[in-house]
Amino acid sequence: MARIVEFIPNFSEGRRQDVIDALVNEAGSVRGVTLLDHSSDASHNRSVFTMVGSPEGIAEAAFRLCKLASEKIDMREHSGEHPRMGATDVMPFVPVKEISIEECVDLSKRVAERIWKELEIPSFLYENSAAKPERTNLAAVRKGQFEGMPEKLLRDDWAPDYGERRMHPTAGITAIGARQPLVAFNVNLNTPDVKIASEIAKTIRGSSGGFKYCKALGVMLEDRGIAQVSINMVNYEGTPLYRVFEAIRAEARRWGVSITGSEIIGLTPAKALVDCAEYYLQIEGFDYKKQVLEVHLL
Repeated sequence: MARIVEFIPNFSEGRRQDVIDALVNEAGSVRGVTLLDHSSDASHNRSVFTMVGSPEGIAEAAFRLCKLASEKIDMREHSGEHPRMGATDVMPFVPVKEISIEECVDLSKRVAERIWKELEIPSFLYENSAAKPERTNLAAVRKGQFEGMPEKLLRDDWAPDYGERRMHPTAGITAIGARQPLVAFNVNLNTPDVKIASEIAKTIRGSSGGFKYCKALGVMLEDRGIAQVSINMVNYEGTPLYRVFEAIRAEARRWGVSITGSEIIGLTPAKALVDCAEYYLQIEGFDYKKQVLEVHLL
């Protein structure tokens, strides 16, 4: 049976369509890889690609895309609402079929090593690939962002996992790692006050005492004039989307605002959304594996 890896690179470019198109074309040129989805956000100034393929194809695509991003994106000129530290900001590898998380860890290390040797872009390993507990959390790895990273790299405990203690002058540094599937989930508020979104994010995220598998921050969508709670759900079964959504609704009400809508960035496992339907429809005795048509067609 075919071995399949999912790859979800995040690039620090969401405004220049020519650069986005070049990345899309490069992603589609690698044998054994399929680009399933890509989305770009001008306020975040960020693009997220979702690809699947063989381990060998994904490894090649990861290198080529990182190389192209380093040629097209100059981090010295970059600005956006989303935290970032590199042209290719983060490169997660996710096991999908006939491949283990341990094999994806090995894959991430091979890619990181090649990117340093051939492109001289350093990297941190994160999530399941992390060599140190403090590097598991992407937010901790990225803290300081591009501007503060040169100083951070000189600290005893923050040498790159691959590369020297120096940034690539234009491409910065990249986070590379293997992880389980997550859901990138954003909730928009009817207020331009980003402080409210930040307070709500603080309430719901696990690191601040909120939901265990929730990472969140407040951002401003300048093009729409509204604040957003930007969320990564790293275990949608351990903490379902609807639970976080309802917590945001309650917190927003406390601040005198309301939710105007939500969005999913990239692809999501079907069960994450089916669980929400089951909750809001109050379906009794529902069995996802038996009662969802598409499951029987796979």
